[in-house]
Amino acid sequence: MTDEEIIISFALTRLDNANSALDLEDIAALVVRRLTPDQILDLATRNLATRNELRGALFESAVEHVLRAVLTARGPAD
Repeated sequence: MTDEEIIISFALTRLDNANSALDLEDIAALVVRRLTPDQILDLATRNLATRNELRGALFESAVEHVLRAVLTARGPAD
């Protein structure tokens, strides 16, 4: 799953849940829950590589990667 696919999936999930008060991390978790185990492992691996770490919780690392991709696409905070 590319970062562009992550952004699209995140945006669609956010639209699907527009009436709920979910924060960005909750939406990222919903995105990760829809993935296959191999996709989750890939995102977690990429996140840990970015953080220069060898170990981490699989689901939480995948969620963090989704958040990282979304926040990077949003650009710097003003």
